[in-house]
Amino acid sequence: MTIARHLRLIDELRVREYPPEHAPSGSRSSGPGYHTAYLRGADEGGAAGEAASSESRAQVVAEQEAFLDVLTRRWGEPDWVSLWSTRERMLRGEAIPEPWATSVVECQNLHLWKVDERWIALAFLGDKAVGSQCDVVVVVTSVDPP
Repeated sequence: MTIARHLRLIDELRVREYPPEHAPSGSRSSGPGYHTAYLRGADEGGAAGEAASSESRAQVVAEQEAFLDVLTRRWGEPDWVSLWSTRERMLRGEAIPEPWATSVVECQNLHLWKVDERWIALAFLGDKAVGSQCDVVVVVTSVDPP
């Protein structure tokens, strides 16, 4: 994880205008009132053996904690939000607005800050990311959390 690069991306998303319609672009997606970015691709080439996998996971956790620490120093302590109840509401048929509907499907918990007039949510995908292409999801939005 390159923290400086991720910080630049978050700062870029914080000031960028939202598009009028959903506009996916590679590892990013934007729409009315939100931008989403998937950070840190899966390890290339795969780690050999359980020890290498455990060591790689420890490195990922350390990088995630360092990233969270930098953001906490920037904006203060985040709210830690479980998405369990929102997921239950969505499963019962309640319409959850984007970007939160996608976040509910992909993430179990979020670290959430309100900076100026925008929400910034950060989720570590953890074990859900095994075999996927990302470990961290960042959402910048003016849509209030459900």
